[in-house]
Amino acid sequence: MKILLIGSGAREHAIARALDRSLHEKEIYCLASNMNPGIAELCHELTVGNINDSEFVVNHANEVGASLAIVGPENPLATGVADTLWDAGIKVVGPKKNLAQIETSKTFTRNLLEEYNIPGDPKYKTFNSMSGVLEFLNVLGENYVVKYDGLAGGKGVKVSGDHIHSHNEALAYCQELVDKDGEFVIEEKFIGQEFSLMSFCDGETLKHMPAVQDHKRAYEGDTGPNTGGMGTYSNADHSLPFLTNEDIAEAQAINMATAKALKNKFGEGYKGVLYGGFMATADGVKLIEYNARFGDPEAMNVLPLLDADFIEICNSIADGTLNSVDVQFQNKATVCKYAVPEGYPEKPVKGKPIDVSNVVNTDDLFYASVDIQNGQLVEAGSRTVAVVGIANTISEAEKIAENEISAVEGPLFHRTDIGSMQLVNKRVEHMDSLR
Repeated sequence: MKILLIGSGAREHAIARALDRSLHEKEIYCLASNMNPGIAELCHELTVGNINDSEFVVNHANEVGASLAIVGPENPLATGVADTLWDAGIKVVGPKKNLAQIETSKTFTRNLLEEYNIPGDPKYKTFNSMSGVLEFLNVLGENYVVKYDGLAGGKGVKVSGDHIHSHNEALAYCQELVDKDGEFVIEEKFIGQEFSLMSFCDGETLKHMPAVQDHKRAYEGDTGPNTGGMGTYSNADHSLPFLTNEDIAEAQAINMATAKALKNKFGEGYKGVLYGGFMATADGVKLIEYNARFGDPEAMNVLPLLDADFIEICNSIADGTLNSVDVQFQNKATVCKYAVPEGYPEKPVKGKPIDVSNVVNTDDLFYASVDIQNGQLVEAGSRTVAVVGIANTISEAEKIAENEISAVEGPLFHRTDIGSMQLVNKRVEHMDSLR
């Protein structure tokens, strides 16, 4: 079968690897925003073009004769690429535009949880002007979060105590969003530990993936500006050291209830990856946000562990037969670390050469925001390359990842503390103090 992969980051490189491992006969095509050499190597053909233009994507899918499309990033989902592909008779892993609102609109998600009595919702209000903002901040006191109501690459959220240190600073950020004609949500800040739990979903059945913890802040010790994610880790038991069995069960139940609510609301099922960003707190698991696709970096933690045929899973998601597929993951720990350009995320260097030739295990190297210029691999301005260490323990996996990412040469930096026992133990102690 011919498969079209849409997107060209490290997440899509991980998807391409999972497709390549499948025993199904296949030809993989990729429609990309940039020339990703890792994906190109696994593909019959990689074409650079506008992946957010539905008509262009469908024409390309028809040209290559694709019968299945997999949408990697969120922006094509927001523009309705999945709808147009389905209309053309091409099966899609990735929700239609109205169902993708679970990611593209913070207000939609909060209202959905409220409407269907799904646990995990905070106190919240939506605003499109400054009217009532200060009053609601006063209700929440010092624990609040301001979220731009739309896609911002993981950088539209400001958290009190982390990014905002007074109501005046919060008001200034809200005014900035109003000036952009932006809606925004102000909600209660949860105190606890964040984790990601992704589920394959065919509209009815959900099959859950191992829990993963992301690190959004750019610098060591969880400091600096927010990013799309500097790295992640997962544990061999598919939970995390600071989570209980009840926490995992609650997160899975919220994902299942949300998928059911979406089907009730729209009369059709959510087909793709449902990615819940959760917070374990003293009084249970709370929902921070939803994403309508694989996480990046999280895809690089879970897909290498997948002990099932990925093309079979993708077909079953599109066909609504996921309940018949046995989805298993190896019991291994993983640590993923990103190398990013100097100056990232605010003023990243671009176009500078990088060298990955000293990386020992290239099967666990994932290309992201890179390009080929004059035959050289160069940084394209965002998260550049990632490596994943896989072992029996987080500590062993971290050592592998640290050695490999340190071997990447160029004007780059990475967080050495992701997956370190010091940081993991800090998370555990924090949760212990709350419970």
